[in-house]
Amino acid sequence: MASMLPSISSDIRHIAPGFRALSIEVKAAAVRSPQFGALALREACAAVLAGEPEWADAHLNAWSEVFRAFGAKPKRTPCSAEALRKRVIRDGGMALLDPIVDLYNAVSLRYAIPVGGENLAAYVGTPELAIADGTESFDTFKEGQPAVETPEAGEVIWRDEQGVTCRRWNWRQGVRTRLSVTDRNMWFVLESLPQMPLEALYAAGQMLTEGVDTIMPGAECELTLLGPL
Repeated sequence: MASMLPSISSDIRHIAPGFRALSIEVKAAAVRSPQFGALALREACAAVLAGEPEWADAHLNAWSEVFRAFGAKPKRTPCSAEALRKRVIRDGGMALLDPIVDLYNAVSLRYAIPVGGENLAAYVGTPELAIADGTESFDTFKEGQPAVETPEAGEVIWRDEQGVTCRRWNWRQGVRTRLSVTDRNMWFVLESLPQMPLEALYAAGQMLTEGVDTIMPGAECELTLLGPL
């Protein structure tokens, strides 16, 4: 499988020293066990309610500081992992969405880590983590209707050659590259700060790839670590 290598702007290290991510590219196979996503999500919700992992608060607090560093307000727009975790603590669980989305949400909850899942076939060029200049386009929904926004200048974004694919680092995903279990070319990014042990980052990646293989046996997965060891 040909490898796709996302790029990270050098400016990012000034905002989040020690940031690293696990990039996982997947060539999908036929879906055999779609129910596994729901099982993984239920187990992950139970782990959150039991207070796991022990370093969750330290990692999510560090993400809040990173968000403040580029001008975001984490109480209003928290990182994706914190938003999921708060929902589970409040509601006792999460509604099911899609087998592959449920799986990567389960990984996010279990390891207190932002996880993005993208339809790689919808990308124009390769993913890039960069600082917005405020002119980029971001496709989303407002009040149930399609809408286009622009990020704030200085905001950290994921983007491709067409526009923004995720705003405020990992806060809100765009519509164009949204992932489902029926997509054939998938890309996941697991984003960590130094407060998360490196071995836990790899364990989160293993949970994701093993889950993908359970849902669709024979899927090809390629992992790449981005950032310092």
